[in-house]
Amino acid sequence: MTANERRRQILDKLCARRYDTRENLATEFNVTMRTIERDILTLSLEYPIYTVQGNGGGIYVEEWYRQDGKYLTDEQSALLEELLPVLSQEKAAVMKSILEKFNPKRRGK
Repeated sequence: MTANERRRQILDKLCARRYDTRENLATEFNVTMRTIERDILTLSLEYPIYTVQGNGGGIYVEEWYRQDGKYLTDEQSALLEELLPVLSQEKAAVMKSILEKFNPKRRGK
């Protein structure tokens, strides 16, 4: 397996799991933790991957990121936002969750 193939598989696993540890990835890919660190550094230059040190730390992929690239367009997001005021409170909450999940620009709104 080449480094690029391994990195693609690491990204796939992180996107599926949303979190992992370097120890677990090193064991899974049968490489050293230093190799995983270099892979994560390389991936983080192109993808929204970050690390957290200490208790509860590890390697994370931003919650909004979807590897399949299925996001709403700005026009689609604007239409859904426009519809929010006419929805019931429960349906508005569902609509907001859709907007947050499929519109990375809307994170934290």
